[in-house]
Amino acid sequence: MKTLRALLILGRVSNLPTVWSNCLAGWLLGMPEIKLEFIDWPSFALMTGGASLIYLGGMFLNDACDVAWDREHRPERPIPSGAISESTVWKIGIGLLSVGLFCLALPGGVTAVLALLLFNFIFIYDLVHKRLAWSWVLMAACRFFLLLLAASYAHACGLDSRPFFQSEIAGLACWSALVLALYVGGLTCLAKVESAPGVAARWPCLLMLTPVMVTLLFNNGVHRETGVMASAILALWILRSIRSTYWQTPPDIGRTVGALLAGIVLVNLMSTAHAPREMALVFIGLFLTALAAQRWVPAT
Repeated sequence: MKTLRALLILGRVSNLPTVWSNCLAGWLLGMPEIKLEFIDWPSFALMTGGASLIYLGGMFLNDACDVAWDREHRPERPIPSGAISESTVWKIGIGLLSVGLFCLALPGGVTAVLALLLFNFIFIYDLVHKRLAWSWVLMAACRFFLLLLAASYAHACGLDSRPFFQSEIAGLACWSALVLALYVGGLTCLAKVESAPGVAARWPCLLMLTPVMVTLLFNNGVHRETGVMASAILALWILRSIRSTYWQTPPDIGRTVGALLAGIVLVNLMSTAHAPREMALVFIGLFLTALAAQRWVPAT
């Protein structure tokens, strides 16, 4: 049980619902016409499984790369506490990343290139994030490429023979991936303050509000009402989350970051306002699952 607990903590498994929501949003964005009966569920499951493995592998390597820092600042982490050996974490992390990359690159072409970019950005982030002030850009890029990869994967499984970036769906997928990346970049900036001394800056909040502003500006017609509703939900959740950092003494940045991580699902919900309403229920379910999982496994 001690080893199992260590594995769950190393993998930050409470964040897996946010990865699944990225996959679902990207897949829906990659379909020319969203109808549930048109979804290739086996391929979607394979892609989501690969994304889950590559995420878990990245989290394991994150701890393996940070072991010296953790021994000094966070001795309760699994490796410094002796719950699991450093060499074992390296082996598991590399194995998960490799299998995940294989699953994600199966369609070949653009999808394989995006999978390789995702793999490299995860690996680079793990190696340098403690030493670079702007490493939040690397983390934002990871979610950017994950959502684009999911859209490209769905496109590859469809009937459209054109390259992904020449299709009509590529523009919306790129915009959705960009606003997701900005949101993730903002919360990553706050997460860095959690593990280092300093006062949390307020400018990351602007990055996190970018999806709200973009949705209000660009959603029109029949999707306007859904977009406004989703924007209001996300804006209220951001305000609720950041109060633990900016309006509480002493600030609880860990609580803020955990709540904002769950909010990734709400960003994905906003980007798929054109999807059938049944999909909204799935996103809400993933959001609640992420919050519930954080009660047992820390999100950071």
